[in-house]
Amino acid sequence: MERPIYLDYNATTPVDPAVVEAMLPYLTDHYGNPHSTHRLGAVAAAAVATAREQVAGLIGASAGEIVFTSCASESINLAVKGVAFARRKGHIITSAIEHPATLEACRYLERHFGFALTVLPADEQGRIDPDAVRRALRPDTILITLLHAQNETGVIQPVDEVGRIAREAGVLFHVDAAQSCGKIPVDVRAIGCDLLTVAGHKLYAPKGVGALYVRSGVVLHPLIHGADYEGGRRAGTENVPYLVALGRAAEIAEAKLAIGEGRRLAELRDRLQQRLAAALPIRVTGLGAPRLPNTLHLLVEGLVGNDLLDAAPEVAASTGSACHAGVSEPSAVLLAMGLAPEEALGSVRLSLGRYTTAEEVDAAADALIAAARRLRPAAR
Repeated sequence: MERPIYLDYNATTPVDPAVVEAMLPYLTDHYGNPHSTHRLGAVAAAAVATAREQVAGLIGASAGEIVFTSCASESINLAVKGVAFARRKGHIITSAIEHPATLEACRYLERHFGFALTVLPADEQGRIDPDAVRRALRPDTILITLLHAQNETGVIQPVDEVGRIAREAGVLFHVDAAQSCGKIPVDVRAIGCDLLTVAGHKLYAPKGVGALYVRSGVVLHPLIHGADYEGGRRAGTENVPYLVALGRAAEIAEAKLAIGEGRRLAELRDRLQQRLAAALPIRVTGLGAPRLPNTLHLLVEGLVGNDLLDAAPEVAASTGSACHAGVSEPSAVLLAMGLAPEEALGSVRLSLGRYTTAEEVDAAADALIAAARRLRPAAR
């Protein structure tokens, strides 16, 4: 079977060949434990140090502020639970449009340890109101945790404004940047956050590696106990090949941003949007809000998103986040934005990436239009 047109980059990215090339020697020749004192250990340790610098460079941090993890979900849990367990009690602010890793971590703390939790709604464009964050602050607030870009809709959140609010209040601020890193500039100093999550497999590195920025001076309680690695924040021998991969992927992403990859993707996304809008009754989510340049989230009137994608096997895409793929239930994110369940069921997320071409965009549009017309003749 011919490979479908891949428009699911927000779910995961293919591993960049240059990333594979960088990591392979650490699976074969340079296999030492980075904490061993012999030459093989020193080579591995140097590779980990380089990767730490590369990841730090992508987000404007210093190398010593990077903690390596197994994935974005671990990073989020380390940030949220690490702050909570270090403080032992208090109030946390988050939103209804967060990734499940954030929401479930917060609810776990509320349910089992008595932490107070405020879950803010989103507006009809899928954005969090910074003033709502300000109003939610309490004397015992210990953490604000929000995503930078929503993984389903692609809508970018006003994290810079929230960062200023958090600093003024003296409250720690965690940003889930798993979906934004590499797609738009991410600078921890400009945002003013204390913690920030990075995901390898959204960045053309393999699945199973991530990072957490921890501002110097922030105290976290570790979730994984053992040897005193990662500045005492995470035990476990480092996955050297994957860390090398993450570092190289961060380095490539930084270079791609500098030469305008975001503009190229935005042009392709708009081309896809215009072709679909000219032929089908669609509504684009977050159209008036800032969006990731690669993400087109839309609702097709009168159709269920899963049905549309099933009828267009030439296109590999999602009806929402990968965590909910294949389940014909309304997206919780869209319901939090005020959509009716029957509207939310019509959602489709088309996310482009590094290897998407104009020819693929046109072919995908043709396939989706043809599928929609077969399912809903009135769409003609």
